[in-house]
Amino acid sequence: MKNTQSGSILIVGASRGLGHAIAQEFLRHGWLVTGTVRGDNTPLHQLAQNYGSRLQLEQLDICEEAQLDALQQRLASRRFDMLFVNAGITNRDPTQTIGEVSAQEFMQVMLTNALAPMRVIERLAERVADDGLIGVMSSGQGSVANNHTGQRELYRGSKAALNMFMRSFAARQHGGARALVAMAPGWINTELGGADAPLTIEQTIPQLVRVLLAKRERPGLEYLDYLGRTVPW
Repeated sequence: MKNTQSGSILIVGASRGLGHAIAQEFLRHGWLVTGTVRGDNTPLHQLAQNYGSRLQLEQLDICEEAQLDALQQRLASRRFDMLFVNAGITNRDPTQTIGEVSAQEFMQVMLTNALAPMRVIERLAERVADDGLIGVMSSGQGSVANNHTGQRELYRGSKAALNMFMRSFAARQHGGARALVAMAPGWINTELGGADAPLTIEQTIPQLVRVLLAKRERPGLEYLDYLGRTVPW
């Protein structure tokens, strides 16, 4: 069994919200954390003041390929036990049907939620140990089988696309020792989730991190929620 009390993780998109909370929880587990931020003076910067060299910050806007190229070069000599890509936006009016969404918003949401995370994985997978874990922050709303209500159609579609791209990536790794996961964190009260969300970060993230730690023992791709339950594709 792999040691859950030591390891290193690269969290892409850790400035605030869920990414920041995941970084904080891994630090509590004794891990070394590298987190990417887009700006200055983020909550992750403030967290770094308490953890010194155990928390390192890197600049990255995942939608900017030049920044990703630069990060890839800076990390060329690094090795991580986990890579977790946390990204998610929605359009200004999530009640719009897909036919009402502008082309500009469609492209921005799909770029941020689906294409850019997979670019990160394709570029940085070689920095992850052969028996490590690579994960993305998906959503239960990315489940095609569970879509019985519609709503948030562009967001749903972008996360379903991310799931499909992860399955393609997994198919190319067939027989490898790496664990791969698309995480559905639940409906959480964050800036993206909104005030009506029934779950809090404090309720979900410690359990989500435990799911990631346990998943390291199971190679191959799974689509899991924050309690470790399988989500239908």
